[in-house]
Amino acid sequence: MLPETIHLEIVTPEKRLIGLDVDEVILPGKEGYFGVLPGHAPLLSELDIGQLMYRRGNQRHYLAVAWGFAEVLSDRVSVLAEIAEGAEDIDSDRAGRACDRARQRLQSPSGDIDLRRAQVALQKALIRIQVAAHAGPKRPE
Repeated sequence: MLPETIHLEIVTPEKRLIGLDVDEVILPGKEGYFGVLPGHAPLLSELDIGQLMYRRGNQRHYLAVAWGFAEVLSDRVSVLAEIAEGAEDIDSDRAGRACDRARQRLQSPSGDIDLRRAQVALQKALIRIQVAAHAGPKRPE
């Protein structure tokens, strides 16, 4: 019999972000996005920079993740990410500024600019902006 849910664990070198049962997970694998449902065949995948989504019932939750690995078993998904941030934890203004800086570096490269690093910075900033949009407007403090 197939399990009804999947246990999702997401950890970074700094902390454990999530440990809960979910209905579905979509991950940014090195070869592209892939979805996991209960009963999925075992696999190990390298993660890329992207948006991780998990669903509990009708509610979808989003995280920005970068690099690491995901181990998938029929009843469990373990994500070991170098970087992982929940939508509610992302400062969209800061991500927007980082995006602008990276675009500026790429549009006007100079001899001291590492182009690959600027491309990665742009990709991370864009994913953070996309994920932050799922959190909705921030409440004033």
